[in-house]
Amino acid sequence: MTAPQHSADVAILGGGPGGYVAALVAAQRGARVVLIEKARVGGTCLNVGCIPTKVLTTAMGLLVEAKRAGDFGLAMPQAAADLPALMAYKRRTVEQLVSGVEQLLKARRITLIQGEAKLIRPDTLAIENGKGGRQEISVPRIILAPGSVTAMPPIPGSDLPGVVTSTGALEIETVPARLVVVGGGVIGLEFACIYEALGSQVTVLEMTSGILPGATDEAIAKRLHLLLRRRGMDVRTGALVQRIERAGETLRVFAEAAGAETVMDCERVLLATGRWPNTQGMGFAELGLRLNGRAIAVDERLATNLPNVWAVGDAIGGWMLAHKAMVDGRVAAENVTGGQRAVDYRSVPNVIFTRPEVASAGLTEAQARAAGTEVKVTQFPFSANPRARILGETDGQVRLICEAGSGRVLGVHMMGPHATDLIAEGALAVQLGATADDLAWTTHAHPTLPEAMLEAALGFREAAIHVHSRQPKDTL
Repeated sequence: MTAPQHSADVAILGGGPGGYVAALVAAQRGARVVLIEKARVGGTCLNVGCIPTKVLTTAMGLLVEAKRAGDFGLAMPQAAADLPALMAYKRRTVEQLVSGVEQLLKARRITLIQGEAKLIRPDTLAIENGKGGRQEISVPRIILAPGSVTAMPPIPGSDLPGVVTSTGALEIETVPARLVVVGGGVIGLEFACIYEALGSQVTVLEMTSGILPGATDEAIAKRLHLLLRRRGMDVRTGALVQRIERAGETLRVFAEAAGAETVMDCERVLLATGRWPNTQGMGFAELGLRLNGRAIAVDERLATNLPNVWAVGDAIGGWMLAHKAMVDGRVAAENVTGGQRAVDYRSVPNVIFTRPEVASAGLTEAQARAAGTEVKVTQFPFSANPRARILGETDGQVRLICEAGSGRVLGVHMMGPHATDLIAEGALAVQLGATADDLAWTTHAHPTLPEAMLEAALGFREAAIHVHSRQPKDTL
């Protein structure tokens, strides 16, 4: 074992979106930084999460578009997926992005150590490299960014061949004729849409009363549920999986819904039941680090109860989103280098790459009403948007949750074409405390999808132009 090192100002445990962004920002601010990552930088997101998943959703979107080329007056050969080429494209994209992050770390003279770290004192990390080597690093300040792990439900049979998590679902060598997805949240529905586009008959089993629990406004979730079912996907809510068994060459899934047992046969089962903070086995409990359940407890500046130790990202719970972790990393980096910045999660967007896409920022209608706020909800359908008509993607709507008196935008929820891009305007409106009138008097280019936001804002005063509405109650 080497002697403790004191050649850095900040050590960061974990090189995912929260950790590597914290490292880059702390280095920008003049700190000498050591970043410890047990695998490759980028964490779950870049390597086995949002980036490879979005490679697949993008490719499947193109496949679906190609199959309906005739709707646009185009004659094209029959489109089909080339699975080896698709997997190669996915690996190539991931490698390019991970290598890009590694180059940024190198350019800012951040020391990257590959190994598994454990907190042994509030100012010291012990690192094992997996080859018998061990070293200790002592620094004045530490940021914990260990990320999250797949939540494994206690379902008998979940270890059978053919039962996979999201990581396994990314490696597509063959397309199952029938796929059962356990979990109707973000991960489950994104993969359901990927495999549906590839030709699988997909069944989704969600144990709660609705899909996308807590991820978007209830009205949007219900509308997506209806659209998926109309498309032929079997989406069942209130369905609790009891066990999985092998039945010859297939898997048999037993679930209970409405007090009755239902049985489904399939070739593959995807367990998509969420993620847990990755806080086990790293010395946290032994040192008295305060936890909220599995998550690391932090204050508004992301400081833990241990002196000079901060924590960020999935490990602190709440929204387990890469972009939220990146903001955490920026906040923590400022604070470990002398700043006093507090986190502000009011406008964190949630983006869901289903087909159609779903995106949200701010409060849902139910949350706003539960807080005692008198709200007015205004919405506009993409079926009345010219650009959506041109694209042939008219399912969905923009839905604004506004304070009834002032028109202040409390939440923005949408489903439709490029919703994951369009939500940026909604997030900015929530962050700045903009009103529906502010949005209504912001000129939006024509013909574009963001005009749906403009029309929804006009609807606050019953003044939407391209749908029939009552007479405006007052002027804008």
